[in-house]
Amino acid sequence: MTPILSGSPETATAVREDLRNIAIIAHVDHGKTTLVDAMLWQSGVFRENQEVVERVMDSNDLEREKGITILAKNTSIRFGDMKINVVDTPGHADFGGEVERTLKMVDGVLLLVDASEGPLPQTRFVLKKALELGLQPIVVVNKIDRKDARPQEVLNEIYDLFIDLDAHEDQLDFPVLYTIARDGICRLTPDGEDHKLLPLFETIVKSIPAPKFDPTAPLQMLILNLDYSDYVGRLAIGRIVNGKLNNRQDVVLIRKDGTQVKTRVTNLYVFEGLERTEVSDAGPGDIVALAGFDEVHIGETVSDPLDPRALPPVTIDEPTVSMVFSVNNSPLAGTEGKYVTSRNLRDRLEREILTNVSLKVEAGETPDLFTVSGRGELQMAILIEMMRREGFELAVSKPEVITHIEDGRKHEPMEHLVIDCPEDFVGIVTQKLGTRRGRMVNMVNHGTGRVRLEFRIPSRGLIGFRSQFLTDTRGTGLLNHLFDGYEPWMGEIPHRTTGALVSDRAGTATPYSIEHVQDRGEIFIEPNEKVYEGMIIGENAREQDMDVNIVKGKKLTNMRSQGEDGVRLLPAHRMSLEQALEWIRDDELLEVTPTSLRLRKRVLQANMRPRYWQRD
Repeated sequence: MTPILSGSPETATAVREDLRNIAIIAHVDHGKTTLVDAMLWQSGVFRENQEVVERVMDSNDLEREKGITILAKNTSIRFGDMKINVVDTPGHADFGGEVERTLKMVDGVLLLVDASEGPLPQTRFVLKKALELGLQPIVVVNKIDRKDARPQEVLNEIYDLFIDLDAHEDQLDFPVLYTIARDGICRLTPDGEDHKLLPLFETIVKSIPAPKFDPTAPLQMLILNLDYSDYVGRLAIGRIVNGKLNNRQDVVLIRKDGTQVKTRVTNLYVFEGLERTEVSDAGPGDIVALAGFDEVHIGETVSDPLDPRALPPVTIDEPTVSMVFSVNNSPLAGTEGKYVTSRNLRDRLEREILTNVSLKVEAGETPDLFTVSGRGELQMAILIEMMRREGFELAVSKPEVITHIEDGRKHEPMEHLVIDCPEDFVGIVTQKLGTRRGRMVNMVNHGTGRVRLEFRIPSRGLIGFRSQFLTDTRGTGLLNHLFDGYEPWMGEIPHRTTGALVSDRAGTATPYSIEHVQDRGEIFIEPNEKVYEGMIIGENAREQDMDVNIVKGKKLTNMRSQGEDGVRLLPAHRMSLEQALEWIRDDELLEVTPTSLRLRKRVLQANMRPRYWQRD
């Protein structure tokens, strides 16, 4: 490490010339993780014959299945004598808590934009955070081999976005590269010569500032991420801002409330490729992982015991959506899951908030209820999916928006909604959003047969809208939204207009009963599935709920009836977790187990339901 001093002695800052820290930001599915793959391959991280899965940075099973990045991850690339630390950030606004922390680790950002779709809301969300922190951008226009690519127009849209976000003059003078991340190809102009990713590495070294630090300051490291190792326990990940850190060094941990805890670093790791490598020391600008803490939280500072100085903590946007998680108390509880008690549930949620700063967990009205608040439905659905895969059983309520009172009036969170759909569906989409209190603020027709619509809409209006939107646009529409401040309460918004078909007794569903009930609406269950009183087995075509007998068998006689084997069943409609969360009403719950998703009434006994709601 050869720091270069600059400036006057009073304000001396040193520069770490052998290191660059960069975050890659992009919208969902614009090719960010694929580009990191190509960078790792071309920098020699993998051997020629090494078997490597695609999208190697998406290490979580859910990330692979959904094709999105949920957790921010670190890797590093060697380019000559230079080490480039690369952080892969989530592209979805629901995981914004990850984004804000990530950007504190780096000195510049690589903005990746699809050559056809252009900058979308989540791009705007992360870029706004990066520009506010004064980070230097590099723009990469990806997928230029698409038939509908329009690189020049997209570049103009990117300039408009930077100006709209009040970018500084220096930030507007950004380098632009054009790539096909899937093939590991980079061009200097849209129609230029194909290169490997060498121009990209050179641009990163030239354009991204080297880490600066104060050579006179004591050790200061901001903890921005947490991990866990089976061998060394809890790991605190962050960037050393000033000073030097040695293995086995005594340090002090400064908590957010100002209290100080002395401890010793038992293991010190840096990121080399995709591996964590143990080192004896690390300097300013390095992104490191430390072991040796019994209890550590994001936003705390590791400093020198002789001269402890805290760094400013990380600020995270407030949650906008809350849900109630409760112990599963249905008649089938405990038959499919491993962890079923309130203690199991509380321990798991407390473990989650240690690493996920954008979630809040509060005790509910009774010991088996927990109110969980977060950024959006998707973030909640990911948490529930992770818990059910770990063997948990629980029941969850409908997502509710978090309101607050200003000047004596109730205010609710608003969203900036961007829709991309074929021209034929503009009418139906506009009509549906109108009933949900959405206001159109912009409409752009590129002349390609697709139209981009922008709305400002209450967050409540989007609960349950996604599945309806996909049906209305026959799966061809794209929908993205972004938190956009608060506004006074905008009045009632109609939710589901249909009732539920509810089983009136326990037993096993029979084909004979299902055939007779399916005329009433859509059925959610298969024959021979176990049901209980109060379990929702389908959607009624009418507004009211209807109690039905789904376990009734055919009376057996010695007379052969006409069409004896002619039971004709329609396919059951199986909802995904997100669809089920959007579908339920206030008086309904979703029962989640490792193998099943069951919709049910909050009060199972039919004769108790009216009395329960009168109580309120």
